[in-house]
Parts: sequence; C-alpha cells; structure tokens
Amino acid sequence: MRFEIMRLDDVDGTAVDSTVVDAASVNRIVQQAAAVGQRIYIRPAVTTAS
Repeated sequence: MRFEIMRLDDVDGTAVDSTVVDAASVNRIVQQAAAVGQRIYIRPAVTTAS
C-alpha cells in the first residue's frame, strides 16, 4: 500500500508539498517529522487502474 504524506504550513495548516511513499517508509518519515516538530498529514494514496 502507498501513502501520500503532506507537509503542512505551521501558520495556517495548508499543504506545502506532498510525496507518495510505500508503507515501509511511513514510520521513518513520521519519526523525522516528530523530531523537528513538523506537522504532516498522511492518507492512502489514490491509485489509478490501468
């Protein structure tokens, strides 16, 4: 499963940028964000059928 992780602005909470990662990478990104106090939003990535 893949997830979209959006970095949020500290002032108004709007998405600054986003990236799509696999499930194994989510924990590492959450740990990094927690270490620096960064706000993030995580949701399942939209998948498209071929």
